[in-house]
Amino acid sequence: MDDKTFNPFISERKEHSIENLIDYFEIPTLEDAKLEIEKNSHSIAYSYCKKNHLIPIEKQEDVYIIASSNPFLLGIESELSFMLDAPIKFCYLTQEKLVALIDSYFHHEGAAASKLIQKLSDKPKTKSEIQIYDLLDQDKESAPSISLLNSVIKEAISQGASDVHFEPVEETFRIRYRIDGVLQNRHTVPSHYKSNITSRLKLMAKLDIAEMRRPQDGRIKLKVGNKEIDFRVSTIPISNGERIVLRILDKNNLLLGFNHMGMRSHTLDIFKTMIKRSEGIILVTGPTGSGKTTTLYSAVSEIYHESLNIMTIEDPVEYKLAGIAQMGVQPKIDLTFAKGLKHILRQDPDVILIGEIRDLETAQIAIQAALTGHLVLSTLHTNDAPSAITRLVDMGIEPYLLSSCVIGVLAQRLVRTICPYCKKSYSPSNKHLQTLKLQTDKESLFYHGEGCNKCYHSGYRGRQGIYELMPIAGKTKMKISQSSDSQSIRTCAIKEGMVSLKQEGCHLIESGQTTVEEVLRVALGMEDV
Repeated sequence: MDDKTFNPFISERKEHSIENLIDYFEIPTLEDAKLEIEKNSHSIAYSYCKKNHLIPIEKQEDVYIIASSNPFLLGIESELSFMLDAPIKFCYLTQEKLVALIDSYFHHEGAAASKLIQKLSDKPKTKSEIQIYDLLDQDKESAPSISLLNSVIKEAISQGASDVHFEPVEETFRIRYRIDGVLQNRHTVPSHYKSNITSRLKLMAKLDIAEMRRPQDGRIKLKVGNKEIDFRVSTIPISNGERIVLRILDKNNLLLGFNHMGMRSHTLDIFKTMIKRSEGIILVTGPTGSGKTTTLYSAVSEIYHESLNIMTIEDPVEYKLAGIAQMGVQPKIDLTFAKGLKHILRQDPDVILIGEIRDLETAQIAIQAALTGHLVLSTLHTNDAPSAITRLVDMGIEPYLLSSCVIGVLAQRLVRTICPYCKKSYSPSNKHLQTLKLQTDKESLFYHGEGCNKCYHSGYRGRQGIYELMPIAGKTKMKISQSSDSQSIRTCAIKEGMVSLKQEGCHLIESGQTTVEEVLRVALGMEDV
């Protein structure tokens, strides 16, 4: 038998691994340098490349170079040669790099959605719809509404959107993305496509397509190449039809850890000391979308240890944390925050994370847990840190209980940071500077973004947290036991060293990270003393 005879029945032996076979048959290996394939350089479909673990790289003279993680598949060479109408030559590429290369080539840019909208006909077209599992696996026979929806979702993900809004507006169907906390108009679709897009989204979320009078909630799990992304779906009936919002829950965008939060070192040191306490309540406040959940997740990730039993109750559980028991509330079966919290206390927890304190019963159980030796982390919807105390007293909690069990309150906002690609100096209005009480001189420089393709002409790219941390200690603790007035608590806390949200925002302005207008947008109603 010839030395290079290959027996497929013994391919599981170590010496016949793919790497050894590559060396044995002297198949060239692609270098680790970045691989870029020119768009539309070949007509091979995504599904074929994905199934057979290959992709054409380039054409050298009359020969196509094919990257493959398994160049030993039978019949592929002649099949590919026929499809490309040219001889082919295989090169080896690891599976991980090949998957990334395939995704990169077939993941079209955002302009795809706009091009599809331009191609939509004025007359409605009906077509049977099929289940979509992979957004990159496009079927040429798919209805235009399905192709458009796929392109919109891919575009929103690539642009870093947190939400996609589908809104029927009189004679049109408007699509907007929330990027860096601000809604931006993206597309306008002919109104007769709204029913197809709405039905498609409801079908994917396993909602009742026939029910158009009641709000509905659901979830979607989609694949974009090798990446799985969850979506939370909410529909409500309005005068022009059904309005749908997709919340994008991309685990790849969830950056846990205090090093990603942008908290100043002094504030961070105090907060870290708080979360290492064995008992008490720590509250994080702010409006929806201000990053409260990310802060709490970062806190429990920071203190996580095998010796601790950390449990959470959330509405809903959006991201799963390794080693932590997470429970979602389910109103349909009467599993509320309060009832779930009672059961958690029977599970011998050390640390409890409550998604939100919404009512008196939940607040009472949380305080009781803190008083009996548990560390409780939770959120409240208030404008600033002192208002959290006022809110709990309004619910019916006695001030003396709060002064004895609340360790601290952290209020936060997310401000957009200036795009580094179009950052320029500018002169903000004197009125805005006076509102923020910014002291300026002739050498003071302020910056903003002029707008470019990198930031989608918004002038901003990314977000940064600003934080107002109020430790409950000393005179502040005494003040809370005497009065629940938020203004008097704020005055006392600032005298004790608390830095306000506005002051934190001014620090970012002076360091050239954000603009005067952006800080005013998120902190205009904040009081200073």
